[in-house]
Amino acid sequence: MTAPAPEKVSFRRLIGVGMSAKFIVDIGAQIFNPFLPIFAAGMGIDVITLGRLLGLRSAMGLLAPVAGALADRTSYRRVLRGALLLGAAGYFLLAASTNIWVITLAMLLTGIGGSSFVPTLQAYVSARLPYNIRARGLGMIEYAWALTGIIGLPLVGLLLQYVGWQAPLILLGAGMVVMALVFGAMPAARHNRPAGSRPRSSLRGFFRLSSNARSAYSAILAAALSYFAAMQLMIAHGVWLQAEYGLSAAELGAVAFVLGFFDLAASVSVSLFTDRIGKRRSVLIGIVGSLAGYLVMPFFNVGVVAATLAIAVTRMFFEFNIVSHFPLLSQQSPPERGKLMTLGAAVSLIGATVAGFSGPWLYLTFGVRGLSAVSAVAVTVALVLVVTLVNEGVAE
Repeated sequence: MTAPAPEKVSFRRLIGVGMSAKFIVDIGAQIFNPFLPIFAAGMGIDVITLGRLLGLRSAMGLLAPVAGALADRTSYRRVLRGALLLGAAGYFLLAASTNIWVITLAMLLTGIGGSSFVPTLQAYVSARLPYNIRARGLGMIEYAWALTGIIGLPLVGLLLQYVGWQAPLILLGAGMVVMALVFGAMPAARHNRPAGSRPRSSLRGFFRLSSNARSAYSAILAAALSYFAAMQLMIAHGVWLQAEYGLSAAELGAVAFVLGFFDLAASVSVSLFTDRIGKRRSVLIGIVGSLAGYLVMPFFNVGVVAATLAIAVTRMFFEFNIVSHFPLLSQQSPPERGKLMTLGAAVSLIGATVAGFSGPWLYLTFGVRGLSAVSAVAVTVALVLVVTLVNEGVAE
């Protein structure tokens, strides 16, 4: 017996709801980076402690495959709504307490909610869209990340300056509750499996690949190293700009606005050029560009405009690298594409976790030179891996 056809939904509604929800989740993902010292002061902790808590939050992304398996067995919408409500609970707790244990619990909840929501949203949208327009739809939803810097974080800066540090956290929680209700009214997506069946998994076999394993795992490691290098800069740049140039919350929001445009430029460039010049070559261009950025960054630390430009250009090359990396990894072993993408996300989140611990500490201990030097070493290793071990992928 076949499952009934899912209720129809317009492309505009599907993408609009997806973008709106991801915009809120992405603000939560990026909110602490430019305003780290402000939130740390409000919570009554130092920036190194908050950076470590952000690393712990990133580590919750390792649980994302569990959410994906649960969505496969039950419902994409149910997991999406649960993830949003977990995130909302975390942000409400953050705004309500300055107790370190409550803050830690809140960070765990926001980490689980955010890391579970994004891949489940991608699966839901993929199940709703025909293959010939799926990349268009998923690409449009990903613009939410850039719009966070262009619109979301500048608004957060204004709220921090004129209302208080709890205000944006409360609004994030409220927005997630609203979007959980909205997803309750969205149509279900039919799973592509026989009725009554359940997906199976084997821990022993999960890490085995049928082909091209060396290239695939090298690509995963290269992406994680790039992610670690960039996240160090993203987490620590707010401390840097405030400590050395005295930027206010609103001014840090303006910096986020600039960074958002550079992120958008990177995403648009990938959509225009990566298919033409090749995925591996695009990844190499991104790695080399970000490496150059880390190397020259200390020499640009002579004024707020020059420092912001160095951060923005370096981040743009990282975004070009990592967005190009997704299609490169997806072709490394086509029969195990889902497994590879999940592993890639999990290993990159390990890099983000380490960066949360190392970024603020490196800056406060060794300054911009120490921060950029460690990031440069990481992407140099990534460059060697891609040049020597990663290929363009295998034919289906």
